[in-house]
Amino acid sequence: MTSIEGTSERFAARFGGKPRLFRAPGRINVIGEHTDYSDGFVMPAAIDRWCEVAAAPAAGQTLTLYARALEAAAVVELDGLAPRGDWTDYVCGVAKILRLAGVPVSGANLYIDSNVPIGAGVSSSAAIEVAVAHALLGLAGYRAEAPQIARWAQAAENNFVGMPCGIMDQFASAGGVAGSALVLDCRSLAVDVVAMPADARFLLINSMAPHAHADGDYRSRRADCEAAAAALDKPALRDVPLADLPLALEKLSGGSLKRCRHVVTENARVLNAASAMRQGDLAALGELMNQSHASLRDDMEVSLPIVDQLAALAQATPGVYGARMMGGGFGGCVIALVDASAAAAAQAAIVEAYGKVIGKVPDAFVCQAVAGAGEVVE
Repeated sequence: MTSIEGTSERFAARFGGKPRLFRAPGRINVIGEHTDYSDGFVMPAAIDRWCEVAAAPAAGQTLTLYARALEAAAVVELDGLAPRGDWTDYVCGVAKILRLAGVPVSGANLYIDSNVPIGAGVSSSAAIEVAVAHALLGLAGYRAEAPQIARWAQAAENNFVGMPCGIMDQFASAGGVAGSALVLDCRSLAVDVVAMPADARFLLINSMAPHAHADGDYRSRRADCEAAAAALDKPALRDVPLADLPLALEKLSGGSLKRCRHVVTENARVLNAASAMRQGDLAALGELMNQSHASLRDDMEVSLPIVDQLAALAQATPGVYGARMMGGGFGGCVIALVDASAAAAAQAAIVEAYGKVIGKVPDAFVCQAVAGAGEVVE
């Protein structure tokens, strides 16, 4: 089940009245992991799992919130917004950033629902941030383009939630293109739209090991990348050409060396993957995904043994061209590139084999690339 039914009706039952409905998708990342905060290249696509926000104005300067997936309610005052350390930070952070940008955010009732898996590496946090941004902008009568909405949502996560993420997740959710992946330059936000091959599908299998990036692991990887760039006297690792990598590595050691090698080679893999996708060369695209997983495991050191086992199972499954861990790491999903005619059989085989490893049935689904966030006209 990919759609969410009845969000507006549930809003009416809780708050009364007819709301406006906004939604933002989760995302996959075909390739290009831990490169966005180094101004590098990524290849995300918005997918058919959404966060929906039913919204209507309310008197005063209060946001009254309800999150159906969490069965949680909250009331927050717009004046003096401060982090609480819970799910409301994703809403309140957006409200605060918009107010700082001059958007006249005022009191509202927000009913939030989502079928974007939480903790699976498909950007449930970006989906709620972007959906809330659209809702608050819509109620304020304020229009903004997708790149600006993505920057506001990223600022909310960086500066309010406290997660030092790059721009990729929010950009993919805000600016996705149906049937296509986005080759995104995270420095300029220039986008090259690449159509998904008709004979391929992307299969997600949840390792069932939820990740939590806001702890020190993700932050330390970013710090290593920044330290490497500083040691090389570069604005970011994006500025190290692949041809210069051997010389650059001679100047680094330890974690900084490994992170540099990952980022520089991963940027090259993204650009090569875009070429392979355009040519319909699924074997080449799959091999690049396999290489990406090895680099994330060995150089970025963000995988887990159980995720490595899942990736290996997927890579060995008939009909699968390649597979890798996806997202910030330390759990979450593996993404597999699968021949369209073999997608159902591959999903069943991987679920059965991995289920025996972990002793329960993992979540898995084939996803479609969809358009980015906006208002739903009912």
